[in-house]
Amino acid sequence: MTGFWLGPKASARGYRLNGYDTVGSTSNEAARAGQAGDVGDVWFVALKQTEGRGRRGRAWETAHGNLAASLLVVPDADPAITATLGFVAGVALNRALCDVLPQVATPIGPDGANAGNARIALKWPNDVLADGAKLAGILLEAHKLPSGKMAIVIGFGVNVVAAPVGLPYPATSVAELGADVSAETIFAALADCWVDCFEVWNNGRGVAEILELWRRSAAGIGAEVAVSRDGDVIRGIFETIDEAGRLIVRANDNQRIAITAGDVHFGAAASILK
Repeated sequence: MTGFWLGPKASARGYRLNGYDTVGSTSNEAARAGQAGDVGDVWFVALKQTEGRGRRGRAWETAHGNLAASLLVVPDADPAITATLGFVAGVALNRALCDVLPQVATPIGPDGANAGNARIALKWPNDVLADGAKLAGILLEAHKLPSGKMAIVIGFGVNVVAAPVGLPYPATSVAELGADVSAETIFAALADCWVDCFEVWNNGRGVAEILELWRRSAAGIGAEVAVSRDGDVIRGIFETIDEAGRLIVRANDNQRIAITAGDVHFGAAASILK
């Protein structure tokens, strides 16, 4: 066991913790636990992964001291609804980062006043940005259990001490943002924020409230966006996310397009995307 600890809310709700210094993949550990009959509400957390992955099987590099955390849950909900747990995870992680990085979350103007426009924001579908650069990512995976239930593994990766280099998009880390906060501290905050958000979700009955909370912390709503999807690029204005969590883009011809999957680009990255 490393120095990771659960926050008081997570401990009180009976969540469990498996901490590692280095592991292949926290999500693999969680999936194996589910297949072996674990009932869920258990975290697998490490300071370094050697076999981490992101969306669509992409590699996810982690320097030692970054946060890799995966949560196994077996919710009592329709499998079609469990996909919205990605938004629960996003809201929880965004809250946790804002809680432990207040000097980063809220920009201050030259006169000492709050300048607005939170520096930490959610990017559809599964990233957290800081000043427009990727600070953290989330990956949701579903596994059918022998019992017929679905085990959901929610993976969180936070760039704490360093960000990957050579990416096709900007990335940053907690250290680069000028904050001295450990992976262990971020995890404890995340574990407690997850409890709050998961209880709002309430086995799918609170999806609408979770989606509204996500919108309030979203990056780019009302701005120009380009979405790469199946080899095509869709351009327009990021209008909102709908009741199913789909990205709604108002295209240049005023058509509203609902997008279920794709790579989202804002600003200069959107203008050069082909």
